[in-house]
Amino acid sequence: MKRFFSILLLLGVPMLMSAENLIVSSPDGKLKVTLSDNGGKLSYAVMYKEYSIIESSPLGLVTNVGDYTKDAQFAKQETNSIDEHYTLNRIKKSDIHYVANQLIATYNYPAHRVMQVVFNVSNNDIAFQYRLMPIGETVCAVVNSEATGFDFPAGTTTFLTPQSDPMIGWKRTKPSYEEEYVPDEPMGVPSKYGRGYTFPGLFHVGECWALLSETGVTGEYCGSRLSEGTTEGLYTIAYPMEGENNGFGSTGAQIALPSATPWRTITVGDNLAPIVETTIPFDVVKPLYEPSINYKFGRGTWHWMIWDDASCNYDDVKKFIDLAAAMGWEYTLIDALWDAQIGYDKMEELIRYALSKGVEPFLWYNSNGSWSDAPQGPHDRMSNPITRKKEMKWMQKMGVKGIKVDFWAGDKQETMRLYEQVLSDANEYGIMCIFHGCTLPRGWERMYPNYIGSEAVLASENLKFNQHFDDEEAYNASLHPFIRNAVGSMEFGGTILNERLNRGNDGGTYRRTSDNFQLATAILFQNPVQMFGLCPNNLYDAPVEAMDFMRAVPTTWDETRYIDGYPGKYVILARRHSDRWYVAAINNTGAPLDVEVDLSFFKSVSATYYYDEKDLDFAVKDIKLNKNKTVKLNVPHNGGSVIVENK
Repeated sequence: MKRFFSILLLLGVPMLMSAENLIVSSPDGKLKVTLSDNGGKLSYAVMYKEYSIIESSPLGLVTNVGDYTKDAQFAKQETNSIDEHYTLNRIKKSDIHYVANQLIATYNYPAHRVMQVVFNVSNNDIAFQYRLMPIGETVCAVVNSEATGFDFPAGTTTFLTPQSDPMIGWKRTKPSYEEEYVPDEPMGVPSKYGRGYTFPGLFHVGECWALLSETGVTGEYCGSRLSEGTTEGLYTIAYPMEGENNGFGSTGAQIALPSATPWRTITVGDNLAPIVETTIPFDVVKPLYEPSINYKFGRGTWHWMIWDDASCNYDDVKKFIDLAAAMGWEYTLIDALWDAQIGYDKMEELIRYALSKGVEPFLWYNSNGSWSDAPQGPHDRMSNPITRKKEMKWMQKMGVKGIKVDFWAGDKQETMRLYEQVLSDANEYGIMCIFHGCTLPRGWERMYPNYIGSEAVLASENLKFNQHFDDEEAYNASLHPFIRNAVGSMEFGGTILNERLNRGNDGGTYRRTSDNFQLATAILFQNPVQMFGLCPNNLYDAPVEAMDFMRAVPTTWDETRYIDGYPGKYVILARRHSDRWYVAAINNTGAPLDVEVDLSFFKSVSATYYYDEKDLDFAVKDIKLNKNKTVKLNVPHNGGSVIVENK
């Protein structure tokens, strides 16, 4: 055989190096990825314990400098052990220990092209990416599409939300990641718009669960989504639609060489704890710049949530500043139309008033340049670098601490560049950024130190727009800890204690969920700055104990523990802030939820228990834990409960 290969080399015949299977496993050995070259077409498969999670699935990129989906020749492999500690004060856990095994497989392609496929495999998590190398003097490329797929076994069901058509909806502002999830749906059912699905996506794979998403998207790449699935279970990576951003910008990615794609992530478990508790979106990315100041997080009031556009006037905003001061909260959000309905001169007076009350303002901005018809102002301040920096300099001078930028244009690289530019410029002026009507955050909490949350979900504002969303509130809320909020901060704007969602608390849509359900969502929905939906009238018409709870509720967490639940039906979750645990439960099962909860992680033997009585009436009492530290919860349908560890 050696003599045969020597003859081939002497004759100038290239020798194909083949590695039929490269395997990388998690440190605990339970999660395994197998990478195969299949005669030049790369594929991978995922096993968890004895379960097949992802069957043989395609890999590769198609670029303007060559096709990386075929003709791969194995060149070499490299394996590494990753052991990293980092801290992050704005996600579900503050102290993270990331341990993973890494495989870097290098493949040669015709015309001197080289691509690496990188897999990081930690306990319950996979992250993988492609790395493209220069081709002689060619040091730039355009990635047009991907072959990357996820082929799930027969019988898998899905929890997915559809991607919308571009430039549709109110004032042509979609896609905005605000579509409804369909639970436990068979694979291959066409999505609502026929455009595939937004990340993240949850899959129930027999006895196991898998959550798909991506992380590490910067202005150097586009965001992606999942394609329509086949009935056989194959979903592939799809790039932005041509019509996004009003048709402007490429649907692919313009890259320099060498370059790496964003990470695709797969979280796997035989229960839902790894899904809820994962930190993989942050484990594989790094900070891109240093914070210019020590950013503070906390709670804020939001006049627009219930009082709507007309409330953006001097006197009404002042009422919500006073509410924030009465609650001991840090912030207030002055929403859309302030430039026209208050004006810059009066805004300066209003900002000074807020600061005198110990309340720091966030200001709303329209992202627009030219990609939707949304009329609200301030308009065109964020899309132009000259006006953006001028505006931010003014905000810094006045003491504005954050911005909420709304009505984004989709997932094209052109739009991702604008996200990054706004974040980077804002950091120079000590300004935090919330995004609304926007894409999914993709590791941004660690990458950008002044990023503090995105909507990217069917959020609280929809409750006042249509009774349907109030009727479905418990269903949607019990999805988010398992899907959307599992991969990134979620600026929901919830915890509404008005019974009716209008200014007088006497008309409009009505809330079906209990007050304790609303308190529970303040814990379930994770975002380092939460603009809650409380109103000034709640100071006298809401339960005193509920308002006291909201005065003290934290928005940052040091630890998160999944206790029990099923997506769309119910969830019980514990979060720790400093040395105090908060346990939240909500129920959408259609019947009372009776469950015994193990609180052995509490250090204290006493707690405050918020619960619903008959007809969802609010109740609260102090309780003593038994020697086993177990508590029996009874949560009505559309109800909630909270247990707060006493100190």
